[in-house]
Amino acid sequence: MKLRHYLLLAALSLFTGVMAQVTSANRYPKREFRAAWIQTVNSQFKGIPTERLKQILVSQLNSLQGAGINAIIFQVRPEADALYASQCEPWSRFLTGTQGQVPSPMWDPMQFMIEECQKRNMEFHAWINPYRVKTSLKNQLAPEHIYHQHPEWFVTYGDQLFFDPALPESREFICRVVSDIVSRYDVDAIHMDDYFYPYPVKGLDFPDDESFARYGGGFSNKADWRRSNVNVLIRKIHQTIRAIKPWVKFGVSPFGIYRNQKSDPLGSATNGLQNYDDLYADVLLWAREGWIDYNIPQLYWQIGHKAADYETLVKWWATHSENRPLFIGQSVVNTIQHADPKNPKINQLPRKMALQRAYQTIGGSCQWYAGAVVENRGMYRDALVKEYHKYPALVPVFDFMDDKAPGKVRKVKRIFTDDGYILFWTAPKAKTEMDKAVRYVVYRFAKNEKVDIDDPSHIVAITRHPFYKLPYETGKTKYRYVVTALDRLHNESKSVCKTVKL
Repeated sequence: MKLRHYLLLAALSLFTGVMAQVTSANRYPKREFRAAWIQTVNSQFKGIPTERLKQILVSQLNSLQGAGINAIIFQVRPEADALYASQCEPWSRFLTGTQGQVPSPMWDPMQFMIEECQKRNMEFHAWINPYRVKTSLKNQLAPEHIYHQHPEWFVTYGDQLFFDPALPESREFICRVVSDIVSRYDVDAIHMDDYFYPYPVKGLDFPDDESFARYGGGFSNKADWRRSNVNVLIRKIHQTIRAIKPWVKFGVSPFGIYRNQKSDPLGSATNGLQNYDDLYADVLLWAREGWIDYNIPQLYWQIGHKAADYETLVKWWATHSENRPLFIGQSVVNTIQHADPKNPKINQLPRKMALQRAYQTIGGSCQWYAGAVVENRGMYRDALVKEYHKYPALVPVFDFMDDKAPGKVRKVKRIFTDDGYILFWTAPKAKTEMDKAVRYVVYRFAKNEKVDIDDPSHIVAITRHPFYKLPYETGKTKYRYVVTALDRLHNESKSVCKTVKL
């Protein structure tokens, strides 16, 4: 145990040297996307009694909140099924053990997670898989599954079943699923990971000859046509979301290589599977055209990987953000299992964080997977708490969606109550949902200290409530408290200051 603590301290001390390439302001950024993926396809929740599962989820969220995580990406549609009360698809086998089986007692995991995330001021991103229906042909579909009504919409590839991406009916149904989620749940985003056209099975082509003959007019090759099929879906999903709730984001987390240089001179100096050529996912086009609102490439390799070097890929994606928010998908396990090439006594977390924060186009990261953070693998969570997430961070502003800040809070006053000394305020007035204040930031400064709300070390609370309990002591020390309002897209209002004696 002593050795583990020594290694952690050594890693943190190295940070100072590694950060030479990063400005001091970036060491503790006030705005940074700090997310974690909670997956369900590994069956970690299958068959667990409801109350026990709720306890597990709450415990995970508490741990992640303590580690500075400000967004949760939760898998709610792994196989054209639902970990929520869907109006389109059956309950997931990853929840109840049998697809279509209603939870008993009845509960809605997505609604539960939304409410719990809101309590902790975390964003909730609903993570869906667009095309996958069966990860194994042995899996049974519920009688009410759309497959039984329209088997012609689906294709078998290898040992799996998929919606045919070429069919307009497939796209319409997937958009209906997205519409159902966005219209009925208070999500902050819809999220997709790296599964578009399926990962290639060696020696087996995706079986879409008939669809190409029917819909491929105007395309000289299947590859361009397949990419067009996915492009159409991405554009339609983005349009669907915007039409319902213009503040809900749409993000993707693609495989970490867009193209290799051997395929495209503008590609990365890598040698691996490619989004563009193998999964038919033209991620850069989606960002360039504004069809996605953020991008989290999965850079799950280590610095020094022969085929896909992490440092090479971070630099490449930072150069090709296409003017859309870019975050980095980090592998906790890979990071702690590999030593820093320049200091083999420690793992790669310090250098990876320095690289991430060295580029203005990179606005944060997402941890794969949340459970590894919670378990504190390789002291990873400790490092986040003690250094990399030492102070709170607001989610970056998506100014292309909304750049108008809410009004200032009103009527700030301090009152002694039976519950203690409380700072109260009134929400600013708002004409539309986009203008409404949904969170507040409370800062504290010493009596003669300069008020600088760009310094996150002064944030004492981010809350959805219009009040904050003051830490009253003797009533002899003056402090200045500053309160600002945040709208749904984290635009921050002008500040209001109140001096108090504590």
